[in-house]
Amino acid sequence: MDASARATVLAAHAAETCGCVRCPLSETRSRVVFGAGNPDAELMLVGEAPGFHEDQGGEPFAGQAGELLQQLLAGISLGRGDVYLANVLKCRPPQNRDPLEAEIAACEPHLFRQVELIRPRVVATLGNFATKLLSGRPYGITKVHGQEHEVALASATVLLYPLYHPAAALYTPSMLRALEEDFARIPALLGHAARAPVSWPGPPVAGAPTEPLVEPAGSRDTVQLGLF
Repeated sequence: MDASARATVLAAHAAETCGCVRCPLSETRSRVVFGAGNPDAELMLVGEAPGFHEDQGGEPFAGQAGELLQQLLAGISLGRGDVYLANVLKCRPPQNRDPLEAEIAACEPHLFRQVELIRPRVVATLGNFATKLLSGRPYGITKVHGQEHEVALASATVLLYPLYHPAAALYTPSMLRALEEDFARIPALLGHAARAPVSWPGPPVAGAPTEPLVEPAGSRDTVQLGLF
């Protein structure tokens, strides 16, 4: 399937997803936030879930986090129209709470279909939830940010590149510096000039403690902990 045909199928899938009722978030959302950008992009960025502004406007990465993302992209001579932006969830969780495992499972096929049709060279995962889902590993973003790793997604091999979420970096200067440094490596990754992919540790030993995908109730602060 050529790029034009894939774009047509992606648009049809987006239209179909607008009526999705796979999980209870369909009852509280204002609109589905499917994704936006270049349907033939080499770089795809995947965040956690729509927030208030995305839920109202229908496009991912709006508000202050979206402005910071635009600045980071401009710093490597890219714009929103050059990349593809998506989230693990297509609907906003109430009060911007962390995604539930059942919601992630319900929405996962939409994201994998996007990857299959866009065929990006690099998938940058922003924050914990996107990184854990697409890597299939339990490691948090603080441990693996800036470490590219080849993974099989939607019948293709892509370079997974975990990054801090821009929304988290807004609140933490040290995270912002790390995010800027990690972002600066993206052109090299896209140009096949990067260092050899880092080998992440294998699956955890049975019974060993790991970071939970969903934070325990009551442990959340103003910023969603899944962003870190």
